[in-house]
Amino acid sequence: MAFNLRIMLFLLAAVFVLSGCYNKPVRHLASDAALLKIGESSSEDVLIYLGDPDEQKSLADGVEKWLYKKKDMNFFERIPYAGKYIGAPEYSQVVVTIANGIVTGVTFYQSDEDDLDWADDYSWQEKKK
Repeated sequence: MAFNLRIMLFLLAAVFVLSGCYNKPVRHLASDAALLKIGESSSEDVLIYLGDPDEQKSLADGVEKWLYKKKDMNFFERIPYAGKYIGAPEYSQVVVTIANGIVTGVTFYQSDEDDLDWADDYSWQEKKK
């Protein structure tokens, strides 16, 4: 009986340990965008490194802009109801410009949700009635 209990505890511990190894895929926009070479990389390369774009815009003469977005939140920011008071999520985006199937520009942006809150800190910006 004690032997069966030990086996069950061992199997239960193994399940917990192995379940901790599972991770959903993570998107690293900055490092993936750094793999693109302006003037050399093709639109297929962009799809390989970054995947399907979140937004796609066609401009004149075969020029396209592909937008990739990512929102990073830490553990505490994910807490329902209270998370919004603990911190601000970090937003990343990459804009890839493609002309005739070749990458002509890559721009990376990163900001916090509260980046523009500084404007509320100065009384001289208050509107007078």
